[in-house]
Amino acid sequence: MVGGLSRARGASTPGTSSNVEQIEKELHRLGDPEIAQFLTRFFKTGPGEYGEGDRFLGIRVPILRKLAKKHASLELPGCRALLISPYHEARLLALLLLVQAYARGSEEQRNAIYRLYLDHTTCVNNWDLVDSSAEHIVGRHLEKREKTVLYDLARSPSVWERRIAIMATFRYVKAGSFDETLRIADMLLLDAHDLIHKAAGWMLREIGKRDQPVAEAFLRPRYRRMPRTMLRYAIERYPDALRRRYLRGEVEPGSTASAALPVTESSKSSNR
Repeated sequence: MVGGLSRARGASTPGTSSNVEQIEKELHRLGDPEIAQFLTRFFKTGPGEYGEGDRFLGIRVPILRKLAKKHASLELPGCRALLISPYHEARLLALLLLVQAYARGSEEQRNAIYRLYLDHTTCVNNWDLVDSSAEHIVGRHLEKREKTVLYDLARSPSVWERRIAIMATFRYVKAGSFDETLRIADMLLLDAHDLIHKAAGWMLREIGKRDQPVAEAFLRPRYRRMPRTMLRYAIERYPDALRRRYLRGEVEPGSTASAALPVTESSKSSNR
């Protein structure tokens, strides 16, 4: 861990602990039991479900975004204290704070935030937590660096780390660069988890919105093998007639050359 980031929750850090306590009290005060009950169901927290055991206070995201702006000065040890909270909203607030801090931080601060994030991926443990942070911290940090970490994450047994890997590449898709997304989508093509099918399909849809021929060059050799959910997400914006042909398996695979994505240094395994 970097600097003071390894301090346990409640450790004395001047100017930090009282702020965290204040924020936690504020979160509890803003909680709504009825909303919490709904969120518990919505985020699948029952036995055997992907969010098993997660706890909610019942706070809507717009309120958390306002709190992130209000408490933007919270230091990294305070963000870590919120990130390891048992409450979902505290973890989401921590991630919103880290995204803000990364955007305005120095190189040293950005390195610390990136390291904190990767050291606590077990706390980034639901799809909304991943989707609100991965591209803005991991994707942005690796934008001009080697991207071996993404491939390590894509091979992880953790569904959340695999989702981080594909969602981090949204940063590159928005900039018109698709290679990393396509390589990782290929790695995740036969993933067993529905949340990965949705994320990979979503990223393929985003590529298709920007360059449909590139997306189809990826899809045609693979679409009959990929999970149905992934395919439906990927082709959601296609013309109806073409979309129906994909769903019926009537689109010709085309050149198999497009099935083989180039292997680069980025796709080789490495340590984080």
